[in-house]
Amino acid sequence: METETHSKTDITLTPAAVKEVLSIIEKKQLGGAALRLSVEGGGCSGLSYKLHFDTEITQHDDTFVFDGLTVIVDKKSGAHLSGTTLDFSKALVGGGFKFQNPNAKQSCGCGESFST
Repeated sequence: METETHSKTDITLTPAAVKEVLSIIEKKQLGGAALRLSVEGGGCSGLSYKLHFDTEITQHDDTFVFDGLTVIVDKKSGAHLSGTTLDFSKALVGGGFKFQNPNAKQSCGCGESFST
């Protein structure tokens, strides 16, 4: 997997995650869209992961490219996501996108929120 990074923040997507995101972009006909990863206040542990598609990159964003998929992370979220790996599993139980975040000191049971 070829990875190109344009920032000090270190984010990784597994090949399974890249494949799934590119598949969603194709199915939803979102050509030119990038995956935006962010962190917002909320959730049972204080911070929540957010994933959505975006076509705009601002001066406050860092970009990463994984096998043709552009990933956008705003600098504020990047402070919480540095070192994070985003994975994807098709398992019937516990499947979907999973964040492996070394900065998370505590996570909720569903894995969608955390605290640092």
